Amino acid sequence: MKPIRVLIVEDSAFYRQAIAGMLKSSPYVEVVGSVTDGREAIKALPLLHPDVITLDLNMPNMDGFTFLRWLMLNQPLPVLVISSHSESTNVFRALELGALDFLAKTTEKASNDFVKLQDELAGKIETIAMVSADKLRDLRMIEIQTNHSMAAPQERVESRDWKEKAKFDVVVIGASTGGPPAIQAILSRLPQDFPVPIAIAQHMPPGFTQYFSDRLNHVLQIGVKEAQAGDVLEAGKVLICPGGHHLRFRKVGDKTIVDIQTRQETDKYVPSVNALMISAVEIFHSKVLGILLTGMGNDGKLGMKSIKESGGSTIAESEESAVIFGMPKEAIQAGVVDRVLHLSEISDEMIRQCRGL
Repeated sequence: MKPIRVLIVEDSAFYRQAIAGMLKSSPYVEVVGSVTDGREAIKALPLLHPDVITLDLNMPNMDGFTFLRWLMLNQPLPVLVISSHSESTNVFRALELGALDFLAKTTEKASNDFVKLQDELAGKIETIAMVSADKLRDLRMIEIQTNHSMAAPQERVESRDWKEKAKFDVVVIGASTGGPPAIQAILSRLPQDFPVPIAIAQHMPPGFTQYFSDRLNHVLQIGVKEAQAGDVLEAGKVLICPGGHHLRFRKVGDKTIVDIQTRQETDKYVPSVNALMISAVEIFHSKVLGILLTGMGNDGKLGMKSIKESGGSTIAESEESAVIFGMPKEAIQAGVVDRVLHLSEISDEMIRQCRGL
């Protein structure tokens, strides 16, 4: 197996050296060069032929956003954004422009703490390297179509009593790499009067889910917020598990409220899709619709199994549209998925099933 060729685009000398040093320890990765801005990156591409690019966003001469636009139009390649927690707004803007994933720098200033992210950095690069140029072009088209669909109000569903006919009490969605744009694409097609509460576990570090939730709430018809302990599940509202935590449910009288639990050191996936889905089954039994989207690994397989065995319904994103087919594939191969759908079909299926059609 040939090593993954990585080009580092970063204006900080410390972080250029730190990233290169961390990646040199991986037998699957080869750092073929490092440059200080987008202009230098464009010049380096035909000389170095990288497979993956790590990208800072705030750089002189040509910033990361301008470079991303050029790259996805002219030579699509997998991009991993490396940014600080204070730049969460910029991170999601970069994901919209075609970056596949991001890694959060540990501090505002250059720090040796950054090298603690070594395994995560190598793992993310190995994961996104699997994504082909054709898939990147397809994903860009989905993003463009999603933004276009949000530009005009959607028609309300012509059914006054569909809340009474709702087949499910909750929809639970899990995602990892490639998840933010996929989640946005699904939610953008839901009407304001969608009759079922939605809870989402997106693998993401602390400090980013708040902005992700706020942004979705601003641009979508349906209400979205980062979940907090004590939040009540409400029809037509979306709760996103805060990064670095797990979301579970419990009954208080006739209401279902949220519990937020801190991750343990032994937790592999955070937030845990399995924890969210299994908790939903414990409260709602057969009245759970589970949806598993793009991501690496097997988080969600046990959760989807629990939903299916309880009599609920399960949907997995197809290989055709998933950025990384790992999580959906694991659940499909385990035989715990009822329907495998392209990302563009999932919203309509949610509406159909939740209306009991």
